[in-house]
Order: sequence, then structure tokens, then C-alpha cells
Amino acid sequence: MIASTPVAGWTWGRDDERKDALASGLRDALIALESLGRHRLAVGEVRMRVSVTEAGRPESRLFDGEFPLSVDQGLVSVVAEELIGRVREHLRPGTVGSVDTYSSCSGIVKADGTDERQDDLFQLGSSAFAGFVTVNLTTSSDAWLPYDLKGRAQPIIYRANAPRLAAALQELAEVLHSETEPDDPTYFARPTEDGAENLTNADGSVPDLWRGREIPYRNRVFRSVPPFAEGYRRSADGEVLYVPVHDKRGRVLGYLWASDAHGAASFEPRDDADEDGFKAGLVWLDRLQSAYEHGMSPSAALREVAHLPDESGAGRAQTVAHPLIEDLAVLRERASED
Repeated sequence: MIASTPVAGWTWGRDDERKDALASGLRDALIALESLGRHRLAVGEVRMRVSVTEAGRPESRLFDGEFPLSVDQGLVSVVAEELIGRVREHLRPGTVGSVDTYSSCSGIVKADGTDERQDDLFQLGSSAFAGFVTVNLTTSSDAWLPYDLKGRAQPIIYRANAPRLAAALQELAEVLHSETEPDDPTYFARPTEDGAENLTNADGSVPDLWRGREIPYRNRVFRSVPPFAEGYRRSADGEVLYVPVHDKRGRVLGYLWASDAHGAASFEPRDDADEDGFKAGLVWLDRLQSAYEHGMSPSAALREVAHLPDESGAGRAQTVAHPLIEDLAVLRERASED
């Protein structure tokens, strides 16, 4: 399972004897990426974002760009000097302050005897500043934990993947010449030097953090408009018009709703629809936004988009002569029921 925020993270830091933030920051990032590649925790193409700020003026960027890198090629022996040279060549005038990199890595998770490629398995960052270099690695996956984020034991997945992470963390400490420093506990797990541990309740049981933390966190997008964005409100008091949305098997993915009184319209995904409900909801938000930009009232938008086909995993709105009516608080409670 992939969470919206990090499950665990680790950091390595060392003095920069070269006093060359650009070379040291990029080289350590490539060393770490190459190490992850050896353990197949990073595979294929990775896009590394590089940002260089001016000394004493952190808001001033001397360079800001992105480079495609193939994990399969020798990143340190083949790519490092070329990449460092390209960035130096395009630096704006000024003294280099900090050098930061960021890469989101797809990697392999072993499950049921198969290798599954998972996007955004790890996030790798580096920072070089004032004679010190740090590398930070985070993961949003629970494949390294004895229990998944729903609190269910996963012995097969754990035994197949936890040793891979432990080996990678040990190797990273060696190649980066720094001890592995576990980051602080997250909402989901407690990082250790060789992996991560599940958080537990006072009685020792493992909580369902997917329902308790992840679903409420990511569902915020359905309840509030992003700052400075225009669109229908995504919350209302009292009754709203709504239609259920089903997938091809007839399962309810969530509820499309609207309220003219509050200038509001949104989608409420069902908790038990999990990832399918969330992804469907994002499609419906896009459709509602398009209706808003065409000047439709919320109720008109509801009727208009309800006729759209099942595309991109949206599901299909239930065909009714008139939308149903329900208090939004009750509708949201229904969406959270098993």
C-alpha cells in the first residue's frame, strides 16, 4: 500500500571536505541512486530535479532544472562529471549557496512470488550547504513492515522485502561514509537503522492507520478547494442533491453531490472503495471543474456530468429521473460505513 505521506525515512550526513557544494551534492545523490538501483529499489528512468540557490539569498535561484537519468547505467562513473559540468555551465552569475536534489523512484516490490513495479516507491533527496552534505531517503510504502497500513499481518510480503531494504540501508551507510540515522516516527511507522517498525496501540495491537489517517488525509481534496483556486465549494450544510456512482461490477465508488444554496458540488468516495473510489473522485472533480468554468450552477453541473461515460476509472453515475436528496453529513457517514 502506498500512503500520501512518508511511511518512514532515513538520513546520512557528512562533512564536505571538497567545500564544493555542487560537486558533492550531485555526486552523493547519484551514489545513493546507484545503490538503490543495485537492490532494484529504483528501476528504469528517474528524473532528478536540481536546484542551486545563491549564497545569502536563498530566494535567488542560480539554477533550477530536471535531468532524466537511467538507473541501469553507471550513474557515478558515467554520468556524474557530465551532470556536474552541465549544471556549472548553466549557472547564473553569483556565489553558490545550497545545492538540493530530488528524485521520485519507481522500484520493485516482491509479492506472492512475483516482482511488481511500483511508482513512487522511494523519494531520494540530497542537500549540500556550508561544508556539509546530507542525503535523505523516504518511502511511502508499507512493504517493509510486518503489518500493512490497515493493521493486517503480511508475513510473506514482509519476509520478501524487509531484508532488501535492510541491505540497501547498510550499503548506503557504507557508500556515503555515514551512519544511517532513522528519521522521527511518522504517522504510520517508526524508522530503524535497518528498516521500520509498525506503530502499536497501548495493548500492543496494530491500528488501522489507513482508515484512521490516510483516508481522512487524502480525502481533504474532496472537501475544500485548493488555495487561490476557483470552483464550486466542496462542503455544504444540510440537504444536497446526489447520485451514487458505480463501477462495472455494480460496487458503489462514492456519491456525486451538489447544492445550489451553498454554491457547492463535489464527490464523496466510499471508504470501502479504497483506491478505486479515490481515483474515481479525482475524475469527477475534474468534470465538475469543467462545468464550473462553463458557468453552470451546481445542480445543473450534477445533471450534466452524471451522463458522462465511465472513463479513466470514473465509474458511472446511477441513472435516475431526479437526483436523490440527503443531508450531506448523513451522506458522508454512509460513505464511511463498511
